[in-house]
Amino acid sequence: MADIQSFSKRLVGNLEKVIVGKRQTIEMIVISLLCQGHVLIEDVPGVGKTVLARSLAKSLGCSFNRLQFTPDMLPSDVTGVSIYDQAKRVFEFRSGPVFAQVVLVDEINRATPKTQAALLEAMEEKQVTVDGETHNLPNPFMVLATQNPIEYEGTFPLPEAQLDRFLMRVRLGYPNPSDEIEVLDRQQYKHPIEELESVIKVTELRKAMEEVKSVFISEAVKKYIVDLVNRTRQNADVYLGASPRGSLALYHTGQAMAAMNGRDYVLPDDIKAMAVPVLAHRVIVGPAARLRELSAEKIIREILDNQPVPGGDYQAS
Repeated sequence: MADIQSFSKRLVGNLEKVIVGKRQTIEMIVISLLCQGHVLIEDVPGVGKTVLARSLAKSLGCSFNRLQFTPDMLPSDVTGVSIYDQAKRVFEFRSGPVFAQVVLVDEINRATPKTQAALLEAMEEKQVTVDGETHNLPNPFMVLATQNPIEYEGTFPLPEAQLDRFLMRVRLGYPNPSDEIEVLDRQQYKHPIEELESVIKVTELRKAMEEVKSVFISEAVKKYIVDLVNRTRQNADVYLGASPRGSLALYHTGQAMAAMNGRDYVLPDDIKAMAVPVLAHRVIVGPAARLRELSAEKIIREILDNQPVPGGDYQAS
C-alpha cells in the first residue's frame, strides 16, 4: 500500500497549500475520492468549502464544473437537454454541467426536490437519462455538495434517499487564530489557488481506486461494522437507522484509511475513525431526542463507546 500512501501524502500536501489547518477534513475528502464516493460539506459561509472543491480538481488535473443551486433551477439545468437540429432533422443532446469529473453543487438545499432528484441517478449509477437516452458520466466522477446548516429560509431539506448517496458528511469549521493569520498572510497579494498545480494524474488516481479494493478486512472487523450499523437501527433515540449502504460505506472507507496509513489490512480503529462522518447523516433522530438536543453525531459516538471492539489478528494470513 506504499503507492497509495505516497499518493495520499502528495494530494493532501498540495491541498494544504490552499486550505490551512484542516488536515483531517482534507484526509476525509481524499478517502472519499479513493472510494469513488461523494461528499456533503455542511458548514457556515466563508470557511473555504468552494475553494476546497476547486483545489481538489486542480490538484488532480480533472475537469471541474460548479452548479449554483437556486429555487428556480430546473433538472435540465443540471443534466442537459435535447435540442432539435433543423439542418440534420434530429435531436442532439447538449450535456449539462454535471458532465465533469469533479462537480461542485453549491447550496444543494436551495433547489427544489425535483431538481435535487436530477442528481440521484448521476451519483449512484454514474449516468444520466434524458428523453429515454442514457449518457455515461466521466470517470472518475465525484460530487462535492455544500449546504449552510444555519440558514433555512428558502431551502428544501435533502430527502433521506439523497443523503444516503453521500459517502460522508464533513465540516471545515472556523480556523484557529494562528491559522487565520496564516490565511491573511497567504492572500495578501493573490489567492494561493492561482498557483496550485496538478500533482496527480487521472490514470494514477484510477489505479489507486482499484488498489484500495484489495485491502484485507477480517471477519471480526466485518462483524464489527455490521454490529455498529445494527445498533443505529435498534437505538431508542433513532427514528430511522443507517441502511446497508452505510455498512458498505464503512467497509470501503475503512479500506481507504488503512491504505492511506500504509497498511494492507483494516483495524477496528479505522472503522471507529470513519463512523461519525459516514453514519451520522444517514441516521434520523427521533422527535423526543431532538427535544433533548441530542444530535446524530452524539448518538454514533455513544454507540462506539458501548460497542465492544473485536480482538485478534486482523492481518491476512
